[in-house]
Amino acid sequence: MASLLTKIQSTYREFPQTFWVLTVASFIDRLGGTLIFPFFSLYITQKFNVGLSQAGVLLGIFSISSLVGSMIGGGLTDKFGRRNLVLFGLIVSALSSLSMGLVNDLNLFYILAVFVGLFSDVSGPAYQAMIADILEEDKRAEGYGMLRVVMNMAWIVGPAIGGLLASRSFLLLFILDAITSLITAAIVYRMIPETKPQTDEDAESVTLLQTMQGYMQVFSDKLYTLFILISILIGAVYMQMYSSLSVFLRDVYGIPAQGFGALISINAGTVVVLQFWVTRKTKRYPIMLMMALGTAFYLVGFTAYGFVSTYTFFLIAMLVITVGEMITVPLSQTIAARFAPEDMRGRYMAVFGLSWAIPSTFAPWAAGMIMDNYDPNWIWYSSGILAGVAILGYFALHLSTKELFSPSTIMEGEPSAAD
Repeated sequence: MASLLTKIQSTYREFPQTFWVLTVASFIDRLGGTLIFPFFSLYITQKFNVGLSQAGVLLGIFSISSLVGSMIGGGLTDKFGRRNLVLFGLIVSALSSLSMGLVNDLNLFYILAVFVGLFSDVSGPAYQAMIADILEEDKRAEGYGMLRVVMNMAWIVGPAIGGLLASRSFLLLFILDAITSLITAAIVYRMIPETKPQTDEDAESVTLLQTMQGYMQVFSDKLYTLFILISILIGAVYMQMYSSLSVFLRDVYGIPAQGFGALISINAGTVVVLQFWVTRKTKRYPIMLMMALGTAFYLVGFTAYGFVSTYTFFLIAMLVITVGEMITVPLSQTIAARFAPEDMRGRYMAVFGLSWAIPSTFAPWAAGMIMDNYDPNWIWYSSGILAGVAILGYFALHLSTKELFSPSTIMEGEPSAAD
């Protein structure tokens, strides 16, 4: 017990205090989100008496508008800083939650979805840039891994509470989400300083329009663009775990919702227990090769669902996927931060958001088309094919970025903006 406490204290001292404050704030905010997200489709179909396709349209609107908001937010982050934009996003998120809980007209909800996605996600790049500012280069992978542990802890607790409260009042869930957003905003306001690196006078004189035009520079970064394209492929594969797997297991093998819920809980619990250890091991090796390795676990795990037919093997496949997830997700965020010039972190992080925003708009629809019209196992066969292409892409990036992403280069690090 004493050795465990010593290890925890040692880990705590390795990261700046600002990072831990941001970690706690992130947990509180994500806890509010996990109260609602798993039950959003249920809420829409029940309140407005519509089918699942209607809920899917709303989710698509959220994704597209949040993509636009994120791109705007990336430019604002680089021009005006991180802290105020994070605060703006949290306050808007609180108001959005209350609005979604009170709206009684579906057509008005469609309009609301546009504004919620646009303004709530405008702070996403600021948050990602803030983490990159706070952490030194050699600590970013571990820091992102630690944040994943915290986020998964919220996923373990939040849906359980949300499920209990949803049976009484969906509005209560939206109110609690708004409260958690305001609590997080108060923590950020009182305890987290602005982390944007100091810029010279020439940079300060750049107009907002010129800042937004800087996205042309981001997309002209050919290696980063290739990394984003590969990440979109992986995002399309990973998205199936939340958008298609539950329906597939229910309709093809008769696995009830609680059986799928158990798989997701095991996934989250494994991340909480092993994520930090996995990240510390993988950061010693070439990062693109580790991304290829993690994607290979995806290939095996997701493809397996097209071949196995018992719950035991479903569980094993989920554990294989979880290993891949623990390798790739923190490292992918580290890669995005490493590619980004210091004065363009917001815009680079906004473009990195495409790796999730784009798959969320087409991957569930594509899987639904396969499920409804073809052999459902092709969801998993095609996932394996996409993962295989991504592995080849990571090998190509490894050959092209050896100097930028060599372990020795990353270990040299950069100065952090906050301590």
